[in-house]
Parts: sequence; C-alpha cells; structure tokens
Amino acid sequence: MRLSILIKHLEAFAPLNYQEDYDNSGLIVGDPNEEVRGALVALDCIESVVDEAILHNCNLIITHHPIVFKGLKKITGKTYVERVVLKAIRNNIALYAIHTNLDHVQHGVNGVICNRLGLKNTKILSPKGSLLKKLVTFCPVAHADELREALFAAGAGDISNYSECSFNTEGYGTFKGDEDTNPFVGEPGILHQEREVRLETIFKVQDERKVLVALLESHPYEEVAYDIYALDNKLGTVGAGMIGWLEEALEGSEFLRLVKHNMDATVIRHTRLLPKKIRKVAVCGGSGSFLLKEAIAAGADAFVTADFKYHEFFDADEKIVIADIGHFESEQFTSDLLIDIIQEKFPNFAIRLTEHNTNPINYFI
Repeated sequence: MRLSILIKHLEAFAPLNYQEDYDNSGLIVGDPNEEVRGALVALDCIESVVDEAILHNCNLIITHHPIVFKGLKKITGKTYVERVVLKAIRNNIALYAIHTNLDHVQHGVNGVICNRLGLKNTKILSPKGSLLKKLVTFCPVAHADELREALFAAGAGDISNYSECSFNTEGYGTFKGDEDTNPFVGEPGILHQEREVRLETIFKVQDERKVLVALLESHPYEEVAYDIYALDNKLGTVGAGMIGWLEEALEGSEFLRLVKHNMDATVIRHTRLLPKKIRKVAVCGGSGSFLLKEAIAAGADAFVTADFKYHEFFDADEKIVIADIGHFESEQFTSDLLIDIIQEKFPNFAIRLTEHNTNPINYFI
C-alpha cells in the first residue's frame, strides 16, 4: 500500500487543520509515494522504537507525539531527535505523527479516556473556531434540488448531529451575456430574468475544494455566481478536552481509585477532595492545565489530565478536584486507538504495536 493512501485515511479521521498552530503533525520524514511494507505504532518515536522497526522490517513509524517539534537547524546526531531522524532516513523509514489533531476529534484521544472512565453524554469541552465556511449561490428553481444533493454529497450541510442543512429563498436574478456567451437560459445580448433559489449552506474548511467542484460541476449556468464567507462559529464536534457524566456519583476517593485502575496510572497527584460527590468529569489527554477555567465554567466536579505545575493546583480554588495522572498515562491508549483506526479500513495491513515503554518518567515507590 502506498503511504499516501494510509495518510489520507488517517487525515480523514483527524484532519491536519485541526491541529494547534504550534504543532507539527503529519508526515515528518519520508516519501508519500513509497510503498509501505509494515507500520510500527508508538506514543513517542525514540531510538529504540526505530531499532524495533528495523528488526521487524517496518518502513513506517506512526506516533502520537512528533519527533520534530521545534525547528531543526542541523542534523548531526548530537541530540536524540537528530539521531532518530538520521537513523530513520538511513534505513528508509517514514515518520508520521498525529498529535493535537487527534486530540481534537470526538473519538480521538479524549474520547478514549471518556470511554475508559465510563463517561456518558460526552461533548467537546472547548470547541474550536475558524473551521467553518458558508457557501451562498444562486440556482434556477428547477435545478435547486439536484444542486443541493451534490453539495451535501461533497460534505456540505453538516451541523453537529444534523446533516443536509441549508437555507433557501426564492427571488429572481438578472443577467445579460455578450456575443461570446452561450447562456443556459436566455439569449446573448438580451437582459434576462430568471426565477432562482438563493441557496446557503456551510462546510468544513478542509472540504472547500470538494464542495466547489460539486458546485461547478452540478450548476447548470455557464458562469456560476457564488460567495464564500469565513465563519467565527465554533465547531462543536472539534476542540480541546471533553466532558461527560459518570453513571452514578462517586465519593472523591472512590473516583480516584476508578481513575487509577481504569487509566493504569502509577500515581495520581490531586487537589484536596471536596465534600460533594463527583459526577460530572472533564478530561484532557496530555498537558491540560490550560483548560481548567473551562472545566470549572462547565460545572465539572473533577478534571482528569496531566502536567499541572505546583502553583496551578491552587487555581482549583475549592471548586473542582484536579486529578493529574501523568502525561504518558493519559495518552498511553492512543496507540491502540491508531491501530483500530487503521485496521478498520485496512484489515490485512501489517501493523504492530511497539513493545517499548516510551515513558521517560520513572517512579520510585
């Protein structure tokens, strides 16, 4: 299988434009036209993982964390990042990362945490903006249904759990073509009035090309009039963190035991347990302290995440229980998720989970 085909599938699940500006998701090393013999999946790409890929004849490594996160000015093998990149290139191994874009989709990293904790009625905690656009076009009444269907098939009209959404207003349009035109209705050189539908619908930014192709191929007019507007609306199905409900409220200590067991955490750093039981829970895989205010505002009783600094624990301010389970621990099941995503589409593809624990943190208990 060509690498580009696998990448297309992964990026359909978690589009690259969903990642944060600081991130470096996507193909980091390799040729997208290369044939992939086998893939190794890990949370992090370290030297031992590259060695494992070589051992098992895998010429692709898929990780959650990008090995190249900040810019590289030299590749001399001085740092572990440089050594990994050099070794991958020397052995013709492609490196692909799927990071904050996988964090930001409903069934991604945070969806896995919600499932393991048994949370119900989950939704995105902090929806992301600037991911939607609106298309406005004008079409003869008799062709409006056909055009709508083509736009919907291209991905337009989806709003949360609703599909095929549009707004339609009837009026009339005017146009006069010159002698070089061949109008669908009317005659060149003569002003024409046509009963038309003003059709409005929205689409995701990454679907713009598909939507425009559908518009231009399905519209009957020689010259298609349309407008595209960027929207500030939040996309409720994409964003940072998630929040949901436990089936029944738990005492603070019971909840922490549940989290420790279900997330396979070695230790939990947490704020003081509060008198009230825990029912509504916010989660964020990886470094989630930036979402504390949103978790409190959403009414969460507890926030399960990682990488809180000492002084940030004070910001709980007796309003919420912070449960810091560790960065690796919060994301360790991401590798299993990636294998599931790939095998669902390509059940016979050679893919394996790393045998290495890439957690750089050890615990003395």
